[in-house]
Amino acid sequence: MKKLILLFGFLLSACNLPSSPPQADQQLPTAYIDPSYPTMEAAPVSPVQVSSGIEVRVNRAWRDGKEVHAEVCYTLLDTSDWSIWSASLQYAGGAAFDFGSTLLSLQEAVEGQSGIRCDDLSFFNIPPDADLSAAIVTIDAIAAPPHADEYCTIYIYKIQQTLDERGIPITLACVDSAGVQVMQIVARPDAMSQEEAEQIVYSDEFYTVRGPWSFTFDLGQ
Repeated sequence: MKKLILLFGFLLSACNLPSSPPQADQQLPTAYIDPSYPTMEAAPVSPVQVSSGIEVRVNRAWRDGKEVHAEVCYTLLDTSDWSIWSASLQYAGGAAFDFGSTLLSLQEAVEGQSGIRCDDLSFFNIPPDADLSAAIVTIDAIAAPPHADEYCTIYIYKIQQTLDERGIPITLACVDSAGVQVMQIVARPDAMSQEEAEQIVYSDEFYTVRGPWSFTFDLGQ
């Protein structure tokens, strides 16, 4: 009987133990942004540049920590998927070639007026102490890499004409492959390998328009 009383006492004590307080939600750490990183916005010295039949306009550029951005708009030659292919940022004592571009807006061509695409052109890993008082944003090339089906509908004629004008004895043709027209190299010099011929035929020069278009900004020291 004494053992039963002791066992009952232990059970009663266990029921009256205070429960542990609920754990607060743990907050994940956030990226640290040094308040000393500079932020500044400026308009270009000359906002419009025209080269190779394409008008490029930069409305503004801004410095945000370790990044430099520029709002770039350019006319489109046709309905292909044009984008910035090569660009650079030059400043006192350095340069940046690591860039990305994000579509901001796209205006389709209308009668008598070219289409216009606007991008956020971004350069990364810029030192916070970089002197950007005479920074130059240069767009070296704009390109529209073709889709596979466009080689037969658009590009084969341009490529073949260029090869003929340069005296390169490569012949192209579109052949049926599983019901799809595919551009192929059907003739080439014996001394030229298939790989060498493909490097010529599929060069980005056939879908790239080169500038340059350069813009100068004062984004501070």
